[in-house]
Amino acid sequence: MSTRRAGSGIELTGDRLFTHRVRRLVAISAVALGVIWGLAFLEEPPAWILALLALGWVSMPTVLAASLGRPLLRYALIVPAGAVSIGLIGMVITAPEETATGWLLITSGILLGGFLGVWFWFRWLPVPRILDDPFGWPRVVLVGLHLALILIGAALVIVGI
Repeated sequence: MSTRRAGSGIELTGDRLFTHRVRRLVAISAVALGVIWGLAFLEEPPAWILALLALGWVSMPTVLAASLGRPLLRYALIVPAGAVSIGLIGMVITAPEETATGWLLITSGILLGGFLGVWFWFRWLPVPRILDDPFGWPRVVLVGLHLALILIGAALVIVGI
């Protein structure tokens, strides 16, 4: 774990180590949100759902990339995160029975990731010392849960289509 003071956070700074993580998130969000949009497209949901998911797909990596030079721009991630969250809730509501569980897991994973982002990056709630290090194993476990929900959900949607 790092020796940083608990509660200080590096997420909204230009810390070199964290910059590498943000670069990785640019690529991951572009690919993952594109796959989610594609899976949603195959389900033929209402247009507003596809529009919200597309907005998130384009704006999430764009905001992340822009924030590399200006870390405070990361507050703008609320917009794509909100669009994707609302679009996915729409998918859960409108999904056929065969894929509903998958969409519920994907949505749960995205909402967990959004909550973790707000909690760890923006510090609107106190972050316990054990979770303060963005590279520490406790955070890795939470991020792993976030990813597992999304991946298992996507697999269930693919099987159900």
